[in-house]
Amino acid sequence: MTGVMLQAFHWYLPQGGTLWREVAARADELAEAGFTAVWLPPAYKGHVGGYDVGYGVYDMYDLGEFDQRGTIPTKYGTRDEYLATIHALQEAGIAVYADIVWNHRLGGDGSEVIRATPHSTHDRSRPSGPTREVEVWTRFDFAGRGGVHDHRTLDHRHFDAVDFDERRPDEWDTIYLFEGKNFDEHVADEFGNYAYLMGCDVDQSNPEVQAMTIDWGAWYLDTTGVDGLRLDAVKHIPAWVLPIYIDALRTHSGREIPVVAEYWSADLGALEWFLTAVGDRMMLFDVPLHFTFHRAGMQGSSFDLRTVFDGSLVAARHDMAVTFVDNHDSQPMQALESTVADWFKPLAHALILLRREGFPCVFHADYYGATYTEQRWGEEPVDVEMTSHREFLDLCLGLRRDLADAEQSDAFDHSNVIGWVRRAEALVVVVLMSNGGEGAQRFDTGLPDAEFTDVTRGVPGAITTDSAGSAQFRCPGRGVSIWVAR
Repeated sequence: MTGVMLQAFHWYLPQGGTLWREVAARADELAEAGFTAVWLPPAYKGHVGGYDVGYGVYDMYDLGEFDQRGTIPTKYGTRDEYLATIHALQEAGIAVYADIVWNHRLGGDGSEVIRATPHSTHDRSRPSGPTREVEVWTRFDFAGRGGVHDHRTLDHRHFDAVDFDERRPDEWDTIYLFEGKNFDEHVADEFGNYAYLMGCDVDQSNPEVQAMTIDWGAWYLDTTGVDGLRLDAVKHIPAWVLPIYIDALRTHSGREIPVVAEYWSADLGALEWFLTAVGDRMMLFDVPLHFTFHRAGMQGSSFDLRTVFDGSLVAARHDMAVTFVDNHDSQPMQALESTVADWFKPLAHALILLRREGFPCVFHADYYGATYTEQRWGEEPVDVEMTSHREFLDLCLGLRRDLADAEQSDAFDHSNVIGWVRRAEALVVVVLMSNGGEGAQRFDTGLPDAEFTDVTRGVPGAITTDSAGSAQFRCPGRGVSIWVAR
């Protein structure tokens, strides 16, 4: 697969509703760089209106059109700007992936008194107390929308659990499972059952919920015309229901809608189980590979580069793997922070962009950089600066496009120095990287008496192959060199 996706946002983008306009203005520039797809953040109204990143879903029918939760625009702009951005990207030849959150809702308009059974957030396998009355914020009236696009509202019948009881606001680490309901099965088995993540957990086994989800999906596809979907938090959604949704939307649209999904687990077995459960209807982000990159950056020269793809999805199922280095969940100050060390990022990006396997996704903050200040509860504010690697990434993007499905030969022979050769009809590329001292490796390039230069400028001068097409190539310590002969 030769395509590359850009994740066009990070968690700490400033408020103000400008992202849609910014992405639209960059559409031609992104296409020229080599991006074939863009993943846009959730476009519907969140529970804190124009401040919500998009994952605290309030009203999925409000794309920045109605005065709800304190604003008309979302954090990223208005409905019209969103639709214009999709059009601009598609006009530039870029596929648009929309971020979809089906797991939960937040910001209920009113409370209801019902019976529920408490469970510890750390052990959902058994109750932590007797069933009792709770007051929960499960009524969603969407009064600001006034029934436009869809007249239906939500209440406790459409959910199965929450984590807040108005009558006991100081009771922490508790999930309240509604009487007559069960935690969904066929989900991740962390904490005994990981169906519940946050807010009002949507009851995916409810036939009315299923119908509402499919109806919304059909409306969304018709309204926006997006090319593909990025599904959030699928390890918390029963695997059996996702094929129902995806098949219904593909039938409705009459086209094969590509889907990529986030199953946040470093366990390859869990990802393979999920792919089997959904019948390979979607690709998955290669979370195990991300954690390997994180570990490699932390360990430095003690990490064995020959093992970099061990346990990764791209090694087991390259056709189903969306490879990435970092994303909005792993960036600094996030709950799932696992940021890849800055020195290792060029190596990691070369490993996803300059190899044949996988569908790479580049993170907004790695491409453009990011500067922000964030504060954790009870701690001092932290100033964060993420480096832009755009120059290196643009170089890799251009080469990836030119290499297409070029032949690939690996040389993973040394614990601290690895590399490979890509051979296309009009282009040969040698990639060499080291996580220790200066690296060297002999490669058979297939090009006799050819001159190669390191386009990263990490190693000056040129290297000329012998009459058999072989030469000793070099790279700097803790760095990567990309040697090119055209």
